[in-house]
Amino acid sequence: MFALSGLPAQEAAQAQDLAQIAAADPAFYIGLNLEELLGRFGPPLSVYALRGLEAWQDDVVFSYAQGEFYILKDRVWQVELKSAYRIKAGDPKTAALLVMGHDAKDMGDHLIAPLEAADWPLSLRCNLDPAGKVLAIFIFRSDL
Repeated sequence: MFALSGLPAQEAAQAQDLAQIAAADPAFYIGLNLEELLGRFGPPLSVYALRGLEAWQDDVVFSYAQGEFYILKDRVWQVELKSAYRIKAGDPKTAALLVMGHDAKDMGDHLIAPLEAADWPLSLRCNLDPAGKVLAIFIFRSDL
């Protein structure tokens, strides 16, 4: 028997379970390998290189409707999302700080807070515009 998506029913159920996990905790995306990323979202809308401040900070970015997935050594190390953890682009800084909790640090042009993670240290970063509104939300491995 096949599900509506064309996947066998068991695979479709597993994919739906993973989607629910990722919706509840988008840190789930960190650590996905390329096969898992492509299997979950299919081919990206675009792929581009992003130059860091230093040459070793260059990234390959897979762009999807769900967000931007930054790749290092064949794994997702950072995601940029439009919303995460009840924070969305356009929210005022005060609202983001409330959600991020007492460990959040206001760095002027961005907010940053550690996330609890089992496999590696993670951080949540909200970039702010000059008016103090959330521009972008990042979840990333803070040990890289």
